[in-house]
Amino acid sequence: MDDENLITDLSDRIKENYIYFNTMDHNNVHGVSIDRMSFQKNDFRSSHRDEGHTFHILEKGTVDIEIDFKQYRVCAPAVVYMHPAQVHRIIHFEDITISSLSVKDEVMDADSIKLLEGIVPAVPLSLTAEKEHTLSTIFQLCLGFSLQKGNKLHYLLLKHSCNTLITFVISQFLDRHGVETSLSRAETVTRAFRKLLEKRYRVAKRPGDYALQLNISTAYLNECVKHTTGLSVSQNIQDRIILEAKRCLYHTDQSVKEIAHQLGFDDYLYFVRLFKRAAGVSALTFRNKNHG
Repeated sequence: MDDENLITDLSDRIKENYIYFNTMDHNNVHGVSIDRMSFQKNDFRSSHRDEGHTFHILEKGTVDIEIDFKQYRVCAPAVVYMHPAQVHRIIHFEDITISSLSVKDEVMDADSIKLLEGIVPAVPLSLTAEKEHTLSTIFQLCLGFSLQKGNKLHYLLLKHSCNTLITFVISQFLDRHGVETSLSRAETVTRAFRKLLEKRYRVAKRPGDYALQLNISTAYLNECVKHTTGLSVSQNIQDRIILEAKRCLYHTDQSVKEIAHQLGFDDYLYFVRLFKRAAGVSALTFRNKNHG
């Protein structure tokens, strides 16, 4: 499928009762999807998640993108990182050239996965000309290895070159925020909690559920999380649930009752009250306001 038809295929999809999941079938090699593309003016409005960790290097042009209800105007040269859980859509772009890499967890170094967990959600990052040149050079190396399918070490060459690119991108995000790569005990606990929260927020609603899984006391978990995030464990759990509720309300046609059930609430009215208290408006008002 060529690039224009790929965009048309995604853009023409009808919104259903789930958030569209963009698989890596297109140009996928051993859990890696990589391509360099150029597009003229177009609108690309389909909201979706990506199967892999996705890195977009904008080499030319401007893109307006929405990531989990926040809109960004990204001007080249820049890099955008998207975690698989994040829902996003391209609102508009003009005359762009973009290099894209999407990789599954099993391809990535464990250290890189841990570091990426610490920068999500990542605001699109502007690059200096020097950094963009370095990144583009590494990308061309990755793209070249992806085409060498007859090489007996094809997968290793592709995997290690892609991890080099990912590590360089992470280093740029860390430099922007001045983040230390060595974590305190509180930060380590908080990252473990957030990783567990991402997997279990639909079924585990109490701080004690997470403390038990992490083999620490609820009080200590709350102390670590509040020190690191400024919010209690309960608030972090609630925020994650409400974010997913907003995603479903905005991007699907599911009823509020269906969304409540999907998020693990047997008591529909309790979910309705929780959403209104957290979001400041009712679930239906939120949907109507954003779809109006």
